Amino acid sequence: MVSRDGRRLALGMTILVLGATGKTGRRVVRHLRADGNEVRAASRSGEVRFDWTEPGTWAAAVDGAKAVYLIAPEEPGPIEGFVKQAVQAGVERFVVLSGRGIDHAEGRFGPGMVEAERVVATSGVGWTVLRANNFNQNFTEDLWHEPVLAGRLALPMGEVGESFIDVHDVAAVAALTLTEDGHFGQVYELSGPESLTFAEVVRMISEASGRSIEYVELSPEEYRAELIEAGYPEEVVELLGVMFELMRAGNLTTPTDTVEKLLGRPPIRFSEYAAQAWGAPSA
Repeated sequence: MVSRDGRRLALGMTILVLGATGKTGRRVVRHLRADGNEVRAASRSGEVRFDWTEPGTWAAAVDGAKAVYLIAPEEPGPIEGFVKQAVQAGVERFVVLSGRGIDHAEGRFGPGMVEAERVVATSGVGWTVLRANNFNQNFTEDLWHEPVLAGRLALPMGEVGESFIDVHDVAAVAALTLTEDGHFGQVYELSGPESLTFAEVVRMISEASGRSIEYVELSPEEYRAELIEAGYPEEVVELLGVMFELMRAGNLTTPTDTVEKLLGRPPIRFSEYAAQAWGAPSA
């Protein structure tokens, strides 16, 4: 069978989507169901209950599933046990969401993602890893939303650009690699079409929304102090510090052409995202 865009699909299988209420997961579910796939949408509060910290929830989630969209927990401990259980239950392919630049982190950032990559690669079944840049939607659904709404985004990034990717493109690639043959053993680096500084994207959001938003450049020490003053736990402060260290080194700067090669269209530009997400009165 083929999809709406002519791709050959591996239908007739149940696909387990973890993190199905999250930024990418819920959009992966929509893509898959639109193409007629049987989807098991799982999360702590989803259609199917799944909790990494409660192994008793795993069996019902993986029972009868042939493919898994895997969003790793922050702590790597349960991942190997889950993957083994999933393979024993009949899972034949994994698509893992990971982070671009994770291979430069030397274990200091994203230990769950690192472990998920390792475990699926040695699982004995098909696997694909999606290493994505920071999402456009981090400005509307996550880390940078509240500061932008408050009119001040202060980060230790300097003039180094980032090729932000739209989460809709990540979800489309995930759905493709979950259902189309020919992607096993691949590590795909996913980015948007252009490198932009945080000052540039803040200006785009400001123009689209009509809000007065200031980008402030901080030193790493100043950023750490602001996070601590805001009440962030020490471990989160450390992780964010490492993340920006990796970003300042340019590991997420250069755009890739992977999205266009896989989807047959250019990736969504940040300006398109800003107009759609921030141009509406509800933004």
